[in-house]
Amino acid sequence: MNITALSIRRPSLVIVAFAVLAFMGIASYLKLPIELVPKFSAPVVTIITVYPGASPSEVENAVSKPIEDAISSLEGIDQVQVGSQENSSFVAVEFEQSVDLDKAVQEMQRKINQLQASLPKEVRTPVINKFALDELPILKIGVAGNLTGAAFYDVVKNRVVPEISQVKGVAQVSILGGEEREIKINISSARLEQYGLSLLQVSQAVQTANLDFPTGKLTGEQGQLRIRLAGKFLGIEDIRNLVVGKSRFGSSIFLKDIAEVQDGTRDPEIICRTDGQPAVGITIRKQGDANAVEMSKLVLEKIALLQGAYAAEGMRFEVVANSSTFTKKATNAVIEDLLVAVLLVGLVMLLFLHSLRNAAIVLVSIPTSIVSTFVMMHLFGYSLNLMSLLGLSLAIGILVDDAIVVIENIYRHFEMGKNKVQASYDGRMEIGFTALSITLVDVVVFLPIVFTAGLVPNLLRQFCMTVLTSTLVSLLVSFTLVPWLTSRFGKLHRFEGKNLAGRIILRFERFLEWLSDAFVSLLSLALKNRRTKIITLLTAIALFFSSFLLVTSGLIGNAFMEPGERGEFLLEVVLPQDASLTQTDAITKRVEAWLQTQPEVVRTFTTVGANNKSFGLSAPNIAEIQVFLTPYGGIRKDLTPVFARKTKVKLEEIIAGARIKTNPIDILGLSFSPIEIQLNGPSLDSLLMLAEKVKIEMAAVPGCVEIGSTVEGGNPEVKVEVNRQRMADFGLAMAQVGLTLQTAFSGNTDAKYRDGDFEYPIRIALDAFDRRSVEDIKNLSFVNPLGSTVSLKQFADVRQGTAPTRLERRDRSTSLMLTAQVIGRPNGSVTREIIKRLAPLRLPPGTQIKYGGDYKRQQQGIGTLGFALWASLVFVYLIMVALYDNWVYPLVVLVSIPLSVIGAFLAMALASENLTVFTGLGMLMLIGLVGKNAILVVDFANQLRDQGVALREALLQATKLRFRPVLMTNIAMVIGLLPIAFAQGSGADWKNGLAWTIIGGLNSSMFLSLIVVPVVYWMFDRAMEKLGMGRKEKVDLVE
Repeated sequence: MNITALSIRRPSLVIVAFAVLAFMGIASYLKLPIELVPKFSAPVVTIITVYPGASPSEVENAVSKPIEDAISSLEGIDQVQVGSQENSSFVAVEFEQSVDLDKAVQEMQRKINQLQASLPKEVRTPVINKFALDELPILKIGVAGNLTGAAFYDVVKNRVVPEISQVKGVAQVSILGGEEREIKINISSARLEQYGLSLLQVSQAVQTANLDFPTGKLTGEQGQLRIRLAGKFLGIEDIRNLVVGKSRFGSSIFLKDIAEVQDGTRDPEIICRTDGQPAVGITIRKQGDANAVEMSKLVLEKIALLQGAYAAEGMRFEVVANSSTFTKKATNAVIEDLLVAVLLVGLVMLLFLHSLRNAAIVLVSIPTSIVSTFVMMHLFGYSLNLMSLLGLSLAIGILVDDAIVVIENIYRHFEMGKNKVQASYDGRMEIGFTALSITLVDVVVFLPIVFTAGLVPNLLRQFCMTVLTSTLVSLLVSFTLVPWLTSRFGKLHRFEGKNLAGRIILRFERFLEWLSDAFVSLLSLALKNRRTKIITLLTAIALFFSSFLLVTSGLIGNAFMEPGERGEFLLEVVLPQDASLTQTDAITKRVEAWLQTQPEVVRTFTTVGANNKSFGLSAPNIAEIQVFLTPYGGIRKDLTPVFARKTKVKLEEIIAGARIKTNPIDILGLSFSPIEIQLNGPSLDSLLMLAEKVKIEMAAVPGCVEIGSTVEGGNPEVKVEVNRQRMADFGLAMAQVGLTLQTAFSGNTDAKYRDGDFEYPIRIALDAFDRRSVEDIKNLSFVNPLGSTVSLKQFADVRQGTAPTRLERRDRSTSLMLTAQVIGRPNGSVTREIIKRLAPLRLPPGTQIKYGGDYKRQQQGIGTLGFALWASLVFVYLIMVALYDNWVYPLVVLVSIPLSVIGAFLAMALASENLTVFTGLGMLMLIGLVGKNAILVVDFANQLRDQGVALREALLQATKLRFRPVLMTNIAMVIGLLPIAFAQGSGADWKNGLAWTIIGGLNSSMFLSLIVVPVVYWMFDRAMEKLGMGRKEKVDLVE
């Protein structure tokens, strides 16, 4: 007993099975997390190491190169990028896709641990992280209140942040800006010299006097008592009255004699503002597996409670950025598209099947398939995101395909006069092989992506799996639920035109009849003689190759993916390298004031002294403003990249003495430059000269703007070159000199001051008056073992100079990177034009130019999708060979695939879409979608030939009889895609290109394949006859 007979005879079994599936699906849906995109972590590991007070060259030699050497022996490394800048080292290791990243991180950690002992002791522990979009902050909040200074910062740090950190799903809460309490010991250089003390002596005295010691136990007859020496400072007066030495006359030297001790605030390194108002910034990151939307909701609830709890302090929380809002908008938009698609497909079914009853029978495959897919998503750890939901939306038209083919054939048997049960069984059995083949062809195209690794497969895998699973379930529905429902509730409707609905249906039927007759007439003309067949075939070939002119002529651009319209951009204010934080802040306030006057700007979030590339370290000459805009199409008429560019131009006219940079934020929340050109060579000087030539060529390319370099000269610095012999003669050591300089000008914060439950840093440094000029460095005093005072200028040469702000290495050679933004043109098109202009450029010996950014990702995407396209063609062919037991006729079916390219490219050109990963995915889907049209015709033609019908007549009858289901399935798919094609708002840019590609390909393939495929079938059949490869004889076998 087959599955269809079982479902008709024992429907309760089928009902129970699908009821269980529905229950499991609903339960799974409620547990699915919501994300913007799937987790497609690139195989990249970063190592960030802080070396306080070190110059870029010191960081490179002491930290970056040793780390690079240590990790270069790891297996599976594709590329190592090293950046050394003031105070920090950044190493990015890109692995091959096949590498187990967790094991690689463990091995890397082991090597770093072995290396750490040989690094300078001032170097902090290197931090190793895997790159992931989950690392981006979900929430940015500005906190303000009536309290001021350190008191307010204490409340935020010690009360608010711990409360938020306890919220489920929160991984990290970081603070930006604010005035942190700090005990300052500002030492007078003159007083030190007067008393014959050194800076290190004072620093050591403070640290050794501020200790608690557990000294042991006292054991007696009464038991044991612990002994603890309470040596911590109990108040600021304890610090002031600390004895730091003895004078020549034997009297005590107190700290207050040589220094000013203040209970103040730390010198600001980062200043934060929201909408131009001072605030303490809070950024919140989620745990890797947490639901971003749910976490944001819980955090906002917690903030509401905190605002009430600290109402007396006037505490106000302003949520400046909430990426989960964009995620919800984007996912809700896809769900709306899905529901509209279901409605539209339902109307199409009603029009073709003539009754609500028949339309409902077909549409039952949609909810059952989608709900069942949720079970798979839960089992595989997937989430509700743009890709998985888009897969379900696009699958709406596919899900009804099998049901349409089956129910249309069942109703053909109704018209033969059979009863409902027999017609349902015979109709399904007759068409079952065809339904199986078109379903397998639909799903097999996704297998290459599902089973390969890489950036693109990781991004698209959930999309592919949702379409694949829902389509397979729809096949099961068409073999079980549909025959059972038609056997119970099926009814043949004959319209006589007595009412409005009847007249509409009759006119539509007459139109379909006229259209099918027109196609049969065209096909009859094409099959008329050898000449007409050749003309038909040559016309199709010419159209196919002509469609590629749309790409080569530039009407269709290329990019990795559309950046998307998020309505946010980063505005960077860069002052000269010697600018102070105060100067940068003053300029930034003017920029903020101008932004506030723009009606398109909703809010701003400013950090002065840091940007998203400074790894949380201070960069006093830089400010970054995240600008949030009104929705596109309302007050704002320009897309974000255009508005950002206009903003830059206007600000550069108003603001003097500062460079303005703008970076649009893409749909993923990233602000990377789409164009990256890497220059590698033996020396930095030759690379800087070459970079200037490359910049000129880049500037000449239309659409290439915001050209910059990651390595620039001109950073002012003071170089201290020690004469080692003189230093030794004075009885000093290099470590003593280095620590003294570091303490004098950076400060030493090893000692902590405890006040209640919290500790605050004690910063020991020279007084600000004594560290203002180069002369102050020269006059820095040291005390040698003999007690004599020695100044730095006596054994060292101190002079001003310049050095690069950042040093870079790639694959163990000196490197720099040129970056640029693109406006008004596709990223790939601009990069290709740059490559063409740079090709004739003469390079210095040993120098290389490599292209990264969007171009590199696009090349990876082309490679992956190219492999998937060819593999899919092979899979489709082999499946049809297995199904039809014939090696030739499947080639006829494959002819329909090139015909879809014509319409796909034409639709992309008309809709101004680019060749991207998503339009490439649309082309991949077309292999399965358009193949079914040819399968329906070829399969029925084979059946008629087996019944003895002549070749020409068989082709004409097959086209006539299969025209209706072919048209119905294509219209259902196209109508279902229209909401996605015309979608606007959050995440629409990715969806539009994919939908238009499929719509164009389906239409061209349907209209052309109904003519071209029968012609090719006729040619193959005649060629096989001439070669003596006639139709296969039936083999009768008695077992």
